[in-house]
Amino acid sequence: MSNLPSPQSPRKPRVAVVFGGRSSEHGVSVVTAASVLRAIDRDKYDVLPIGITTEGRWALTADEPERMAIAERRMPTVEQVTDHEGAVALPVDPGNREVVYTEAGAVPKALGEVDVVFPMLHGPYGEDGTLQGLLELSGVPYVGAGVLASAVGMDKEYMKRIFTSFGLAVGPYVVVRPREWERDPGAARDRVLAFAAEHGWPLFVKPARAGSSFGISKVEGPEGLDAAIEEARRHDPKVIVEAMLRGREIECGVLEFEDGPRASVPAEIPPTSTHDFYDFEAKYIDSADGVVPAPLTPEQTAQVQRLAVAAFEAASCEGLVRADFFLLDSGEFVINEINTMPGFTPISMYPRMWQESGIGYPELVDRLIQAALRRSTGLR
Repeated sequence: MSNLPSPQSPRKPRVAVVFGGRSSEHGVSVVTAASVLRAIDRDKYDVLPIGITTEGRWALTADEPERMAIAERRMPTVEQVTDHEGAVALPVDPGNREVVYTEAGAVPKALGEVDVVFPMLHGPYGEDGTLQGLLELSGVPYVGAGVLASAVGMDKEYMKRIFTSFGLAVGPYVVVRPREWERDPGAARDRVLAFAAEHGWPLFVKPARAGSSFGISKVEGPEGLDAAIEEARRHDPKVIVEAMLRGREIECGVLEFEDGPRASVPAEIPPTSTHDFYDFEAKYIDSADGVVPAPLTPEQTAQVQRLAVAAFEAASCEGLVRADFFLLDSGEFVINEINTMPGFTPISMYPRMWQESGIGYPELVDRLIQAALRRSTGLR
């Protein structure tokens, strides 16, 4: 239990940067957290890095972002940056924000209070409302969307349902539910094949509640369907199948200001010649470049910015969102999804769009922390 952080005296606000987690996006979260740790103004904030291991243990980690980088095309893990065997816990008591470290055979050690949590987790068990629920119970303010918006932003089916109810256009899709595939895969397959007969091949088969393009397959015909569904189910038992939309991929960032949410300049993800689609390898390993700002007309830019803010409001989001669209050949914008905690390294699309909009990376991090400190926890 050596080299533990000491409790802080009243003072600068203390930010717990929480990252890692149990999802398949663990490594993405670690890389993202490293960028945030570099950017936080240490003259303005005290920082407590807390990593959640792949098994779910909350661990004290070294405040050493250089150890949290992609190396030899391999993602880092929390286990690489912790030297402690014990566990960190927040009390489930809104009147007490004291972080406690416990280790077998030792007296628990108080590490001081936390004023705000910056949750840099991606995917299930972190970005989906579960961590947000814990923080609500603990009474600790946090960056980003609340429980409902986080859950909606993670579930592609219900996200689309909400967008449709608010008048936002979405692409054709069909859902394969867990019990349906387990009890009668033939009937589920026939339903997807009927969908393909109506909308054509190829189809994109995705885990309904995963991110970073994990588990996604582009399926060119019926013979590849079962394998694609099983691959998606490795990440989530619920699967969503989407028709291919032919058009340009456009993204837009939304950031909460004191007077409400505003949209950034949009970006475009051009087709990649080395990948079949914008998959995990293209995003994080080979760093496929986006074009910022997107080459759109002023009218198209204004339209996608309006739609991005509308999506933010429809899902009751807070803090930040990256909204992803297709600009169809017909000129219509169709929303694909939102990300309530998008990739957040300096070269990620969300920070790049705000950089081009006049807000640099350190200022962006600071604005998000300040927005969280202004809010109280509770129903949102």
